[in-house]
Amino acid sequence: MNGVTGRTRAAVRVGVLALLWGSTFLWIELALEGLTPVQVTLLRCALGAATLMLLLFGTRGRLPADRATWKHIFVAAFFCNALPFGLLSVGQQTVDSGVAGALNATTPLWSVLIGLAIGTERGLRPVRLAGLLLGFAGTSLIFAPWQQSGMTSWGALAILGAAASYAVGFAYMGRHLVGKGMPTLSLSAAQLVAATGLTALALPVGGTATVHVAPATVLAVVILGVFATGVTFHLTYRIIADEGATNAATVGYLLPVVSVALGAVVLGEDFSLRVAAGMVVVLLGVGMTRRQKQLPDRRPDPQCDVRIPPASKVATPHR
Repeated sequence: MNGVTGRTRAAVRVGVLALLWGSTFLWIELALEGLTPVQVTLLRCALGAATLMLLLFGTRGRLPADRATWKHIFVAAFFCNALPFGLLSVGQQTVDSGVAGALNATTPLWSVLIGLAIGTERGLRPVRLAGLLLGFAGTSLIFAPWQQSGMTSWGALAILGAAASYAVGFAYMGRHLVGKGMPTLSLSAAQLVAATGLTALALPVGGTATVHVAPATVLAVVILGVFATGVTFHLTYRIIADEGATNAATVGYLLPVVSVALGAVVLGEDFSLRVAAGMVVVLLGVGMTRRQKQLPDRRPDPQCDVRIPPASKVATPHR
């Protein structure tokens, strides 16, 4: 019974993460209309950190105290937050959203390669590998990047670098931070605080330009920081802790499914046979990667039952 309950919670967590994570590209695009990439990155990190710090203090939690843990947190913050956030903001200035989505979906594949290299992905089952490849194929079918511009630009290279950086960060977090006795809420809050500090160092490069504040820009930045960064990052940490880095990265395949479905239902966007086929392929691939997955027996996380603010008001194109 506990196994069923655990799998149900994991499925719900994955669904909520896909819903929130899938909105990131939209909010970035809206925020870039009035802010520079560095400013967007700094604000999303700061707002995400503030959100998790409030949750942490509300549950009477504490940030890590030892220096060794903070060293690992700063390394993880660079690869999983500061660097990819900045690369995505830079890339989206010149790359179509379809190309960005397809390139971002390479994160699970990078995770597998890194996992095989460092020994955390031993004995990769053929079914799981096929699921990862199917997920990427379905994502490409949805976005059809071959029909759009920017595939060979510097912006595309930046987004590909962001996808690889996420994979490095997930692997590092799984190896050096989770499962060490520290609550994931403490770790996720601390990591976004560290990411805020790292991003602030880049302000002299591109963060001093004049800000064009508009209601849409402010709203986009707030949603991007609070929900698509703060809440999303904590949920990502939980999945890494429970299921590993590659499974956390695989959630990226669900993002186009969420964005396309919401676009068709809420915004009345076009829904073609190709897109429908891509969604089916993605769901099949994700199902194969999670087939017969046994959740590891871990010590309970003192803060894993933290109430997350409802995300029902967050619309999601994709991330």
